[in-house]
Amino acid sequence: MNLEQVARRAKVSTATVSRVLNNASVVKGSTRARVVKAIEELKYHPNLHARSLAGGKSRTIGVIVSNLENPFFFDIYKVIESDAHARGYEVVMANTDYRPEQLVTSVRLMIGRRVAGLAMIVSEMAPELMEELRDSRVPVVFYDVGAPRANLTSIRVNYRRGIDKVVDYLHSLGHRRVGFVGHHSILGPINERMKAVMDAVARIPTLEVRTAADADTMEGGRHAARLLLADGYRPTAIVSVNDVMAVGVLRELRERGIRVPQDMSVTGFDNVKLSEFCYPALTTVHIPREQIGHIICESLMPKAGKSAVAETEIMIDPDFVLRDSTGPAPVEG
Repeated sequence: MNLEQVARRAKVSTATVSRVLNNASVVKGSTRARVVKAIEELKYHPNLHARSLAGGKSRTIGVIVSNLENPFFFDIYKVIESDAHARGYEVVMANTDYRPEQLVTSVRLMIGRRVAGLAMIVSEMAPELMEELRDSRVPVVFYDVGAPRANLTSIRVNYRRGIDKVVDYLHSLGHRRVGFVGHHSILGPINERMKAVMDAVARIPTLEVRTAADADTMEGGRHAARLLLADGYRPTAIVSVNDVMAVGVLRELRERGIRVPQDMSVTGFDNVKLSEFCYPALTTVHIPREQIGHIICESLMPKAGKSAVAETEIMIDPDFVLRDSTGPAPVEG
């Protein structure tokens, strides 16, 4: 499959196809949609490095992440990049902003670059794209999505254990009304955290929970807190899907004159550096991002006598981190 065949299918020039592949803004939306459809129908993977790879092997690792605004993803990327450079590999990155269509484009561009391996630190993975990756024979490591199979390794975090620690701790402090702030709840890993909260609450009959969602940003956390409190609901604790959104929650509560933790406790998840330096410092759940980055790079690096990626699932248990943003539930009189 080549560029000319895509151009013929989409009824455009090869130059227009190239502009779409390079995400140039000059292409009209309707034309772009036609080209993307042709690329998907033909399963075209542009060989972007054909000349440089003639007679040799790629020494490039691809990394695709969901949201570079969230330092969680960048922390993992930095470790992968450092480890790869130490072994003489370069790293190219793509950011999807949780958009499935951008993920498809990014994956195909990475395959077209003939990357030596691909790290998928994303939540918006579709089964058919996973099959395409398997068929590509490119070694792939997934974080938090998919099942291991030929040339695909999966790294998972036991979110349920982390959430259970948070909920049990809040319950021990006398909290009975809990709010959950999240984002993109239809995506597997995000929904898993919300479901873990709902299940934890279900096993403790004295607890009640309400949920709200917005974007995976600090501003999104602020908006979600507004939604949660809009109808007069007054939780004694808010559990956030991650630290970034929790910082937004803290901002909204501060502007409402709600003291943390005296009036309301707040928790995060991930334990990014921001959680330690915001005020008050966040009680959170530690995801070992450095360890995850090392595992990803080690899994993707070719080893003597065997391919880089084996059919493996690696489960990581998170740790509970107690800081200043949680305290006893306020006494109601």
